[in-house]
Amino acid sequence: MSDSVPPAQAILIAGPTASGKSALALALAKRLGGAVVNADSMQVYRDLRILTARPAPEEEAQAPHLLFGHVDAGVNYSVGRYLADLAATLRELKARGVTPVIAGGTGMYFKAALYGLSDIPAVPEEVRAQMREGAQGRSPRELHAELAAKDPETAARLRPTDPQRILRALEIFAATGKPLASFHGTRAAPLLDAAQCPAFFLAPDRETLYARIDARFDKMMESGALDEAARLRERRLDPALPAMRAHGVPGLIAYLDGRASLDEAIMRGKLDTRHYAKRQFTFARRQLPHFVWLSGEDAWTAAEAACSVRK
Repeated sequence: MSDSVPPAQAILIAGPTASGKSALALALAKRLGGAVVNADSMQVYRDLRILTARPAPEEEAQAPHLLFGHVDAGVNYSVGRYLADLAATLRELKARGVTPVIAGGTGMYFKAALYGLSDIPAVPEEVRAQMREGAQGRSPRELHAELAAKDPETAARLRPTDPQRILRALEIFAATGKPLASFHGTRAAPLLDAAQCPAFFLAPDRETLYARIDARFDKMMESGALDEAARLRERRLDPALPAMRAHGVPGLIAYLDGRASLDEAIMRGKLDTRHYAKRQFTFARRQLPHFVWLSGEDAWTAAEAACSVRK
């Protein structure tokens, strides 16, 4: 990347949704006089504080929180844009002598920061807009079939129910005439040196995690999640945008549109979140090899050790 920074020491906390990452990150930041830096692709959206379980204002007041809620829901925020924002944040914290505590559930953000991102050409905005307009009203499976005809290798790697990544691959093909897979061999320099970053993956047992997911969704509903979804619905945004696909949003909008009951919407939100947690475990197991897996009190013990090294 052109705006990369020299390797920066940071503490990395990954894990599935509802595993306790935010609480651990805040405790570490307070102990170190550090800053919590977001690595969750949904918590970047300012429109979704409740449904993405973003840190509450009282938590943000206890330590600096960066890259939270700084993106409008109408923006198709990408890994590349995250890396650019992260590079600027790391430079700022390095200049101030503040330790970054990078926490979140988006494994691709950690992978790209640690190992570099494929050097894919930028897509002109007019091409992106044209592709998005052409995708309106088409199902993800239709788009996946189109991609399979143009770029079968990339299509084979993507789920037919993932319109965001399918559209991204179609945009790359439209802009360059080349398959997305052809760019995967070259990678930009990483922002972080894995050898200098203690890295932990919080891994509660599945039964405990699923109970937390369900309880948290119920709490979200009590805290105004339906109103948050209603405000998003009023904007009439493209349903393929990442913010419109945040867990809970599609189901609650379906309820508001009269296409589902509230109980069905809540159940869908909980199940979508559980399925996502499974994918987070799988990604970390395959793509984040140097992260140390922790469960229960091990997380706090390891965090204390990381703190003591950096005193």
